[in-house]
Amino acid sequence: MKQLILTFGLAIASVVTFAQDAAKPAANPNAPKFQFKDKGDTYDFGTIPEGPVAEHVFEFKNAGKEPLVIQNATGSCGCTTPEWPKEPILPGKSAKITVHYNTQGRPGPIFKSVFIQSNAQLPEGKDRYEIFIRGTVTQAAPAAAPAK
Repeated sequence: MKQLILTFGLAIASVVTFAQDAAKPAANPNAPKFQFKDKGDTYDFGTIPEGPVAEHVFEFKNAGKEPLVIQNATGSCGCTTPEWPKEPILPGKSAKITVHYNTQGRPGPIFKSVFIQSNAQLPEGKDRYEIFIRGTVTQAAPAAAPAK
């Protein structure tokens, strides 16, 4: 009886696994695709001072055959804010995503992500596209005491 239950359980597990693989949609060969220029999807600020907002513009091209639509872009924390195009990017056309990083009160290493929700073809195993900023923020010098 135990062997029958075990065999039946394995059969069901096999069917469920096969059904999940079969349910994956086929890749769209015409899907829009991000193609980042210059240094790709990661920017290194190097060493920057604490205080001013650091900014980098990620330039990309839609390398697909359908319009690319970015529905949303969010930073991995409140100190990282993106600006992105709200209109569709036609095939072969370029656009920009600007990422701002607030350095105030954040000395030390930076490694932040911006998550992009769009209709673009995604890297294998990803549910959204990511771009990255990195660097090191040097602590600001303490303010001088007022003279008496």
